[in-house]
Amino acid sequence: MQRIAFEIKKMVRQAHHKMNKNQLRSIFRQRLAEISPAQRAQKSKSACSNLISTGQFQNAKVIMFYLPMPQEAGTTDAILYAWKKDKTVVVPKVFWKQKKMIPVRISSFEEDFSIDVGGLRNPKNNDEVAPQTIDLIVVPALVFDRKGYRIGRGGGYYDKFLANPKLLAKKSGFCFAEQLLESDNLPVMPNDIPVDLLVTDKEIILFS
Repeated sequence: MQRIAFEIKKMVRQAHHKMNKNQLRSIFRQRLAEISPAQRAQKSKSACSNLISTGQFQNAKVIMFYLPMPQEAGTTDAILYAWKKDKTVVVPKVFWKQKKMIPVRISSFEEDFSIDVGGLRNPKNNDEVAPQTIDLIVVPALVFDRKGYRIGRGGGYYDKFLANPKLLAKKSGFCFAEQLLESDNLPVMPNDIPVDLLVTDKEIILFS
């Protein structure tokens, strides 16, 4: 059985370079679904600890986090630490009809949030922060590769936001180790923007 499982994994790795983004999304959604709630909680704590340990996090005064969907790597511990250190915490406010998001400041998890598509917590406040004041952006994805490129959920919200010429922030990918593609064969478009570092529950990878 172990040999069969190994061969299947090998076949998947070899096939990745032939897959388009939607096929990869399907594979990595399944990987996320296979992580138990208890594992997810522990792995999220480890990933947050790794993120907090980076110089990019320690030196940042304004950090843009994401508020995770139910199966994503949790950011709660890192956000709580940021507040404790008097850092400004910013999260995306998504406008679904306009297909865009803006960075807004939050100061507590007790603030008013709507629960939107896929269980996403969307802040109701309008305390917008100028993009050029953000020092670090914690970027989610379904899959990252070892060159810093990512595939999101297909909405293009982060792609548009990260392309803002006013942004000066460092970009940190954040995910579980299971979301890391071990080959460097993610399909990349000319306008795709890689992250500067990638943090998982297992490692920290610096790209620039």
